[in-house]
Amino acid sequence: MLHRHLTHQQFTLAAIDDVIARGSRPDWAALRRAALADPAMLEKVLWVCQAHVADPYAQRYHFWKQYAERYLA
Repeated sequence: MLHRHLTHQQFTLAAIDDVIARGSRPDWAALRRAALADPAMLEKVLWVCQAHVADPYAQRYHFWKQYAERYLA
């Protein structure tokens, strides 16, 4: 996924936020593969999601938060 304001394609916190907010299914699959390959990536996903879970309509962030928590447990 080309990120709208990033000049690289690494999964930084901003890139993870961008993928969760605007990504399509293939983008989510790439994030999932990266997260399963590196447990530190799951920590980043949790960090990004924490900023959005107060909003009950931010369902994408709720989904990824639960996903990351499940694999970190």
